[in-house]
Amino acid sequence: MSQTTSSRRRFLKIAGLSLVGACAACSGLGYAATLVPHFPTTDLNLGKDNPMNKRILVTYATRAGSTVEVAAAIGETLAKRGFAVDVKPVKAKPSLDGYQAVVLGSAIRIGSWLPEMMDYIKQHQPTLGALPTALFSVHMLNTADDETSRTARAAYTAPARQLLTPEAEAFFAGKMDYARLSFLDRVIAKAVEGTTGASAGDRRDWNKIRGWAEGILA
Repeated sequence: MSQTTSSRRRFLKIAGLSLVGACAACSGLGYAATLVPHFPTTDLNLGKDNPMNKRILVTYATRAGSTVEVAAAIGETLAKRGFAVDVKPVKAKPSLDGYQAVVLGSAIRIGSWLPEMMDYIKQHQPTLGALPTALFSVHMLNTADDETSRTARAAYTAPARQLLTPEAEAFFAGKMDYARLSFLDRVIAKAVEGTTGASAGDRRDWNKIRGWAEGILA
């Protein structure tokens, strides 16, 4: 069996289990199944804010908090380079006024960026298209350096790249903590674990994350 066929079958199985979970969420258990445990988000103002400093927005979409901490590390690294940096959740719908560059990041769920980030890009496409942008994804699957993994990662951000032309893009292994997931997302995550061998844990490489932020938007 080829890698492509195997990957397709795993995806179909996961998608099928996700559909079952979604149907359950629409039943009497629906609301409780989709409740996400509380975790802190980040809204930071970093660096010296004066007319001589380039202002950069780092905005992120997250489901379980892993991407929050990645966005904060990127913002802190950019601030050390002399930029004035705001780190904000995309759900806050941050204005783009006054920024000279933007970093957009999202967790991956069922092979895609989160819908709130894609909605934000669509809403602000003309402005984002005129600004230097960088993209980062936080994910648990397809972290290897083989062709199958690279192709899968490219598919994660293909819809965003149809709307933007980023100056830089990176993919970072994330953190899976079942305690931070809704019941429905735990069902999906455990289905993925059973079909791919991926497991819960923290795989974030902070040197890689900060190293990327040290070179972007020069």
